[in-house]
Amino acid sequence: MKPAPQKYRTTNWKTYNEALKARGSMLIWLDPTMKWHGQASGKRGRSQTFSDEAIQLCLSIKCLFNLPLRQAMGMTQSLLHLAGLDWPVPDYSTVRRRQKTLQVAIGAVPTTTGVHLLVDSTGIKMLGEGEWKTKKHGADYRRQWRKVHLGIDAATLEIRTMEVADNSVGDAPVLPALLSQIPADERIASVNGDGAYDTKDCHEAIGSRAAQAIIPTRKNSKPWKANCCGADARKTSCGRQKGWDGQYGKDGAATTGAALSKPRCAASSCWANGSLHATSTVRSPNCRCGLPC
Repeated sequence: MKPAPQKYRTTNWKTYNEALKARGSMLIWLDPTMKWHGQASGKRGRSQTFSDEAIQLCLSIKCLFNLPLRQAMGMTQSLLHLAGLDWPVPDYSTVRRRQKTLQVAIGAVPTTTGVHLLVDSTGIKMLGEGEWKTKKHGADYRRQWRKVHLGIDAATLEIRTMEVADNSVGDAPVLPALLSQIPADERIASVNGDGAYDTKDCHEAIGSRAAQAIIPTRKNSKPWKANCCGADARKTSCGRQKGWDGQYGKDGAATTGAALSKPRCAASSCWANGSLHATSTVRSPNCRCGLPC
């Protein structure tokens, strides 16, 4: 016999009513010290009238309320008037022209213990037909893709770095550009990636930030010379590569049933030796890897 479903009754009506009202509340805070007007760039030609922060604010209002450009400029003007700021509003044609080359700056809260960065890439189809039509009737023309390279903080799962490249660009050449997006005064504790990042340039870029490279070696890898960055860690990994491939697969992910049943921590697992780590989502109560779980 199916049990009767439980019935929940609201007893704190006052708190419940305030919570429903708070869903529609809106607070937009404008910093009076924000650089609204453009600054001299030192190059030939006329300087820009509005700064990138002003254009980004206008586009944020447009995307937040799903407005056309003209209506977004009118709403921005009303918000500036309510805030008591005597700032001019850019024309919609100016915003439309500037948004093509706008460098969007998304702030992130810096960590005090160091960033544990997870790097990887994914593909986005930018031109092509639907998957059902391609599978059923074939493709009439070649599809085009773009690769999005991401760097995610393992503790907060925030996207800290991002690069968009052509599908012909590999993962390894983009890693130095990803690390350069982390401020120089913020410490990078470790960089986690798959075997595609097992190159000398990647290890040098990671070593220049005084970070630990948690990257499995490739199948046909050989020890590097002693003067190369990360040579000592790879020497130990190359000696155990046969056991690594048999237990975790070529890309460092666990593939066997026995490996999947072992408890692992959320950030990484120290499976017994130094530089051999595998990412997971299950935390072990006896984990001593030192990374934030």
